[in-house]
Amino acid sequence: MSNLNTRANALAERLITGANTLATFAEGLSDSEWNKPVVGDGRTIGVVVHHVANVYPLEIELAQVLASGNSITEATVDVVNEMNAQHAEEFAQVNKQETLALLRKNSKVAADSVRSFTDAELDQSGKVSLNANAPLTAQFFIEDHALRHSYHHYEKILQTIK
Repeated sequence: MSNLNTRANALAERLITGANTLATFAEGLSDSEWNKPVVGDGRTIGVVVHHVANVYPLEIELAQVLASGNSITEATVDVVNEMNAQHAEEFAQVNKQETLALLRKNSKVAADSVRSFTDAELDQSGKVSLNANAPLTAQFFIEDHALRHSYHHYEKILQTIK
């Protein structure tokens, strides 16, 4: 990969750092901690970690929509809340080892996908329905979703464990 995009690679590295931090921390949790509801969320730590792992493909797909010059039109707070509720119900008894494997796999695939973005694609913008139809760049969307997601939930999990 001698022609690696510096900006895209930096984004990918920050994404992987967050995912690995979350995975390493979650690995050390006891079964009772894994099943503890996250403060202010209600879903268990295990469900939240699985949620982070599970949505990487969608987050990257949506960033690719923006990178191609199109808008994100179907994502709303209601859609996200429903998706999260369905996920929490379906994965209520999620297995820790399988979840951590999924987190590592999907974050690596996501990072590899981010590395493939060109500067022009990162700078491409489109309206984002989830953000009041603001015209956001693909880079912002990557940072605000796929990259930030593990850090956001890691902090909530830390607050829960303390």
